[in-house]
Amino acid sequence: MPITGQCHCGAVRYTADGASAHHALCHCTDCRRWSGAPMVGWMAFRDDQVTVSGEVQRYGSSEHGVREFCAQCGTGLFYRNPTVLPGLVDIQTGTLNDPQEHPPGAQIMCKERLAWLDRVDALPAFANYPGVD
Repeated sequence: MPITGQCHCGAVRYTADGASAHHALCHCTDCRRWSGAPMVGWMAFRDDQVTVSGEVQRYGSSEHGVREFCAQCGTGLFYRNPTVLPGLVDIQTGTLNDPQEHPPGAQIMCKERLAWLDRVDALPAFANYPGVD
């Protein structure tokens, strides 16, 4: 069954057919700064497995890495690095239409992981925004 997803505004949609090469949570500083999140989930597929519709912009975020995002709403979508991940495209798993069905299998770049993530389970948890029913 194909995996589908989209950006926040829906202008960019994608489909990935077949099994992924990996699905990992990345803790590197580059991913954190790019996403504005404490970690980013990435699911890798071969380039020929992924079909994209809509306009993406590209940003060279490192010597070999290129990040792609929606030209309209700015949602980060894809990462390509022909040196480290030849022939693969990483998809940000927060943009999957059904992310609950695709749990990660590893954490990477843990040497840059934020130390307070070790205590995230101890934080108070609310079903909704606090004070909103």
